Order: sequence, then structure tokens, then C-alpha cells
Amino acid sequence: MTEPLLTVRGLTKHFPVRSGAVRAVDGLDFEVRPGETLGLVGESGCGKTTTGRMLVRLLEPTAGTIEFAGRDITHARRRQLRPLRQDLQIIFQDPYASLNPRHTVGRIVAMPLQVNRIDPPGGIKKRVQELLELVGLNPEHYNRYPHEFSGGQRQRIGIARALALRPKLIVADEPVSALDVSIQAQVINLLRDLQRDLDLAFVFIAHDLAVVRHFCHRVAVMYLGKIVEVGDRDDIYQRPQHPYTRALLSAIPDVTTQGPAGRIRLAGDVPTPLNPPSGCRFRTRCWKAQDRCATEEPALITRDGGSQLTACHYPEQGPIGVGAGESVEVSQ
Repeated sequence: MTEPLLTVRGLTKHFPVRSGAVRAVDGLDFEVRPGETLGLVGESGCGKTTTGRMLVRLLEPTAGTIEFAGRDITHARRRQLRPLRQDLQIIFQDPYASLNPRHTVGRIVAMPLQVNRIDPPGGIKKRVQELLELVGLNPEHYNRYPHEFSGGQRQRIGIARALALRPKLIVADEPVSALDVSIQAQVINLLRDLQRDLDLAFVFIAHDLAVVRHFCHRVAVMYLGKIVEVGDRDDIYQRPQHPYTRALLSAIPDVTTQGPAGRIRLAGDVPTPLNPPSGCRFRTRCWKAQDRCATEEPALITRDGGSQLTACHYPEQGPIGVGAGESVEVSQ
């Protein structure tokens, strides 16, 4: 196997508040290899976006390490980060807020080249027009402004900007969640084509599990700042071991069935990251929780013959759907 392009160990981000600290991300370990897509999924507020912003150093980690291409960038200064920006880019969630409305599309896409003082063959304008064409836009739109485009077209502009420096890894922060379903498919297919043609690696942050299954090679499931399960796509979707992963997968709409059969309904809200539960953080909503879960935090390791890593003392067995003939109501 090839060496990891991105290696994360113990990654932590706490936001100080008057009453303590919001533990948004609390010790993540994962790797991304060249040309691979790692999906990062979980409920809103679990720390996915915070993780993505730390990976590209838009946020300073509280603890842990981030290694990119064998180099520790955890606390790299701005001058040290500048050459790394060419290999590490981000696509933001909101295509409306991520583009400066006062700049033309040409200037928006050209800015990474200008900031890094790169003069491509044929000039910057030619390179920008090539990028616009690469993402499915008309090169003649070079002088238009963002408000003249639809949401899907704006996201394509954001993708073109991320590709300007020919990166090796892109953090895609829910890049299709703000788009119509029909447009989502077009953008996902575009990203797949770009990955194949340009040998890109992705950290793909999303809450739509159907999209993640279509696009990602491996999947990491987050809950309250922790990764509770990580492994190959087929293992996660067909034989999930963590109860939380099973609950998430049971929520995927299935047009082949009627009614709530197999649906696992988790009652109550996610606990506050200001004061997360002791031991296993999912225990307050888990139907398998026992006394051990409150006193001992489960390690993220392989369990009971599974090939994925799971943080659960009592992992689920068998393929998804087995033994799930009726809805399960779980209360705190």
C-alpha cells in the first residue's frame, strides 16, 4: 500500500467559553491515501466542519498532529503554509457565501495563482478559462459576476478555484448539501471525473449517506467530536458494528419498502459538547448500553472479526437489516 498523504493523530479542538470549553473535536485518528476519498459523516454538530477547517489550517488545533505528505503542518505559520496551499485546498459548503460578489469569476479563480505568484503557460486568463471549461462552465463567463449564476454553477466556480493550484488533496465540506437533488448528482459526478483524471484525494464531509456511498472509498462516522467507526465503504454500509452507525443507515430512505420497518429512532438530542457523557459518548441514546459503557471509554479497534475499527464495547453482529424487523425507540 502507498504511504498516507494525510495522517491525523489525536486531533483536538476546544473552544473556550465562560463555563469551560466546547469540545468540538476530541481526539481523531485517521489517514487518507493518494487518490482516495474518505467520507466523514454524522449528525449536525458532531465536529465534521471543524475537522475539515483544521485539516487545511483555517483553524488552529488545540492538540494532536496533522501530517501532510510526510510533513508536520499542525502549527505551521503562514509563511510555511503558503507553499503547502498548492497541494491542500477546500471547497466550502455554501456556494453563495464563499464567492466575493464584487469580484468577477475570472478574478475569483485567478486569485490563488496571483497570490502564489504562478504564471502558467499562456497566461493566467487562459488557465482560468481552461479551469472553467474543466468544471463544465463556459469560458466566456470569465467576466461575469457570481450573482449571474445558479447555485450549481457557483459551486462549480468554487471547484475551479480549488483546482487552480493543482492540489493533491481537497477537503469538500458538504459541497452539495445546498443544491437541488438533480444538481447534486451532476456535481458529484463532476468530482468523480476530476478525481479520476487528476488523481485527487478527498476528505468528503457530508450528512447524506446515499451521496457518501456513491462517492467515497472509506467512511468515518463521527459522534459528538469522536470517530466511532471507520472502515471500507462496503463494511460500513453492509456490516456496521457500532449502534450509532446502524441508526444512521436505517434512516436512509428506501423506496422498495413501505412503512418504518427496520427504522431505528433515537429519542432525545445529542448531549452538549460542553459536558459530554462519561465513558462512551453514545451511551445515553444507545439501546445496548450497560454499566461498563458509563465508566470505560471504548477504544477504536477491530472487534469480533470485523475489518473496520469500532469504538463500542458491545458491537452489533451480522449484516444490516438482520434482526431489525421493527422500529426501535431509544430514550435517554
